[in-house]
Amino acid sequence: MSNLPKVVASLIEAQNNYDSIEFSKCFAETAIVHDEGHKYNGRKEIKSWIEGANDTYKTIMQPVEYLEDSQKLKAKISGNFPGSPLVLTYQFDIKDDQIHSLKIV
Repeated sequence: MSNLPKVVASLIEAQNNYDSIEFSKCFAETAIVHDEGHKYNGRKEIKSWIEGANDTYKTIMQPVEYLEDSQKLKAKISGNFPGSPLVLTYQFDIKDDQIHSLKIV
């Protein structure tokens, strides 16, 4: 997908390689992630969250559509979870090539 911001492409690549270190580097130090009713504050908590999710679900992301104006990514995810595969929306706040917030719905 050619219109993906570099940081989003890096995030997807890190996710698909189950690389929690590179995944967390896509985020600003003070970033916030909202997922499944939980809030993760800062790069350290985000790294721990994605490590646990990777161990449990083995999720692979495939971008479907990226809306530049609203910084929304629709991605097909598949893995070890009920209902796989699903299409989820990732709402980003990206500044200076870093993710400052992410809400997954």
